[in-house]
Formats: sequence, C-alpha cells, structure tokens
Amino acid sequence: MEAFQVFLDTILTRQDLILKSTLEHLYLSFLAILIAVGISLPLGIYISKKRKVAEFYIGITAVLQTIPSLALFGFLVPVLGIGAVTALVALIIYALLPILRNTYTGITGVDEGIIEAGEGMGMTKRQILWKIQLPLSLPFMMAGIRTATVLTVGVATLATFVGAGGLGDVIWRGLQSWNNSLVLAGAIPVALMALLFDYILKLVEKKVTPKGINL
Repeated sequence: MEAFQVFLDTILTRQDLILKSTLEHLYLSFLAILIAVGISLPLGIYISKKRKVAEFYIGITAVLQTIPSLALFGFLVPVLGIGAVTALVALIIYALLPILRNTYTGITGVDEGIIEAGEGMGMTKRQILWKIQLPLSLPFMMAGIRTATVLTVGVATLATFVGAGGLGDVIWRGLQSWNNSLVLAGAIPVALMALLFDYILKLVEKKVTPKGINL
C-alpha cells in the first residue's frame, strides 16, 4: 500500500513531465507507423506481382530488423544527427517488416480459383486487386500493422537516447535516480498505449474486413 502511495505521489509531482513525454511518444509512434504503412503496403502489392524480387525486399527489411534497436539509433546519429528525425527513421525501419511480409503473404495467399473466377467474369487485373485480393488479404495486412504498432510503441522508448523525447525520458530518469516509481510512471503508459493501439486497430480490422472472411 505504501509503495502504491509513493507511485501516486510520483505521478502527481511529475505529471507535467509525464504528460509531455506521453504526447511526444504518441506523436513519434503514430507518425512512424503511418509512414511505414505508406511504404510497406504499396511495396507489398508491388512484390506480390513481381515475386522474383519479393525475397530480396523482404530480406532487406528482415536484415534491418535484426540490428539491435539501440545500435540502429547509434548508427543513424552520425548521418542524421540527434532529434526526432533520427528516431522516426529508426522506428519506420523496425515497422516495415511485419507490414510488408503480411501484405505480401495475404495477397499471394488468395485462392487462385477465386482469381480465375474474376478473370472469367471479365475483370481487369486492377479490379481483381481492389475487389478480390485486397479485401481477402485485409486480415493479414491488419495483423501486420498491429504487430508493427506494438513493436514501434515499445522501441520508441529508446528515442530518449537521441534527444527525441518520449516516455523513455521518464524511464531513464527513474533508472538514473534509482526511482522505481518513476520507472513505472514511464513504463505503464507505454504498455497501455500499445494495448490501446492494438485494440483500436482490432476494431478497425473488424469494421473494414468483409463479412465471412474474418480470421
């Protein structure tokens, strides 16, 4: 009970810092995911039509994701300097693979019989893509976006080491001062933010996925 009271006191005394850091974290995470989706979805559609180069593009994003997150931030600093841009680039890189791979897998996994039926009805390749392949692959694509979102929200805590702010600032200050309550004051909002984003995206997935194909 005493520990909980100390935690509440920490939140009340550091509420300005926590609110500011939460907004910074939200901004970095949301913008990174938005840009990653804007890159990965079109690229995923493209490589689903050019399967010979699919493994090349997926392989590049996979290799980039194997780089330890802190090391990636460090590699980008000499090139981009410190600040939000460096953090955004690193977060975008980490978000690419789940979205790209799931988009490719979803589109290429559509039953060939359904595609042939569309062709038999006189549909063009563009119509088949927009009216058959994309709707049927939506659950896979949304699963990739949800995975990337949770990953990005967590990795964004490292943005503090390149001067981009976020809830990592709160966690780092807590670690430096051996203040577990301050660490929790930064870590709990990160976890809640990841869960909230995942839940919202799950609702969006159910809303946009045609009835009868929900996974």
